[in-house]
Order: sequence, then C-alpha cells, then structure tokens
Amino acid sequence: MDKNAAEQFAYEWIAAWNSHDLTQILSHYDDDFEMTSPLIVKLIGEPSGKLKGKKVIGDYWAKGLEKYPSLHFKLQHILCGAGSLTLIYDGISGISAEVLHFGPSGKVCRSYAHYLPDED
Repeated sequence: MDKNAAEQFAYEWIAAWNSHDLTQILSHYDDDFEMTSPLIVKLIGEPSGKLKGKKVIGDYWAKGLEKYPSLHFKLQHILCGAGSLTLIYDGISGISAEVLHFGPSGKVCRSYAHYLPDED
C-alpha cells in the first residue's frame, strides 16, 4: 500500500470510529473478516479473543460503542506493511495499535487490536 492510500484509509477509518457510525466503520471490512482483541475477552467473555464475520463483530462493536459513549481516537502513526497497515492511536485505554490485513477486495480481512496491559 502506498503512502497516499494508507493515509486515506487511516483518516477515513479514524473518522468512522469517531463518528460512532457502525455502518461506516463496518464498510472498511470484508463480510467474513476476523478480529482478534483482548477487549473481546473483557467485554463479551469470548476466551479466544477472536470473532469472525460482520454480523458478530458488528454486535460486539455496538456493545463497545454503547459502553464507551465518549470513545474518540487520535491518530499518531501509520505504518505500512506488505498488504497491511498498523495504525497507532490514542484510544480509550491509552496508546493502541491496530494491525489491519487487506484481502483481494481491498478491504480488511483480518484485524489485530493491541492495547497497553491492564494494571493489576
């Protein structure tokens, strides 16, 4: 992915999340995309931390948006990979990173969320 395409995707992705528009958020993803996140364990108790498919992940994200009504992301860095991006941003739990892998459709097919560990 070149710099311009990476920046365009990143700014659109951040804007979608900051608008809390679930339809717009999901528009960046393939129908059968897979997501891994420690918040999946925390919010819905799925021990694997993995979910698959827009319907299932959309329901999970709807719960997250409801739980965090002031959710707002501030983009810090865009890192380009081979068929992937890593977005580093300030989120609800401080510094966060999303590793986004793109499929043949040009949409995200796999996503890995990373957050600062909870303090014990």
